[in-house]
Amino acid sequence: MNKDNLEQLFKNLENDFDFEEPKSGHQERFLEKLNQHNGVVSIARKKTTWWKPLSIAASVVLICMVGLQLFTTEQSVREQVVEISPEVSRTESYFAGLIEEQVQLLKDEKSPATAQLVDDTLVQLDKLETDYKALEKELINGGNSKFILNAMITNFQTRIDLLQEVLVNVENIKNLKSYNDENSTI
Repeated sequence: MNKDNLEQLFKNLENDFDFEEPKSGHQERFLEKLNQHNGVVSIARKKTTWWKPLSIAASVVLICMVGLQLFTTEQSVREQVVEISPEVSRTESYFAGLIEEQVQLLKDEKSPATAQLVDDTLVQLDKLETDYKALEKELINGGNSKFILNAMITNFQTRIDLLQEVLVNVENIKNLKSYNDENSTI
């Protein structure tokens, strides 16, 4: 073939070239096949792929752990409390609804004049919630159930009383501010 025919051939095949890379280990496989064809015996040992069995073992262990976790889940604190005293669940849902409603009212009433009072109240409510969770744990651990149940109900009542008192104070602050605004107009 002369040079012009070669250039013409490459121009004709210009868009048909394969640019993909061969799979890893291509050269080794090619040389092995070439050696087998020529009758040469290779003494080189094949590389052991220890990572495949290791990854399979890791997958099996992971699946076993997830399965074990699903079948041996501990009951939550709330489920344990309900198991000990089913009436706690009903009482808690009733009080929690009232408290959530009043907290939302309190947040809606928040203004620059009442911001500090509202923020302090929310902090106190968080402390009471923490105390309630401690009472739940104590009930689960086998404390005096009547005493603890009474303390839990008292905790809810304290939160409701606090919210009602703060809402009254917020309303008084708003009324006082509007009264002062009316008297200070020119």
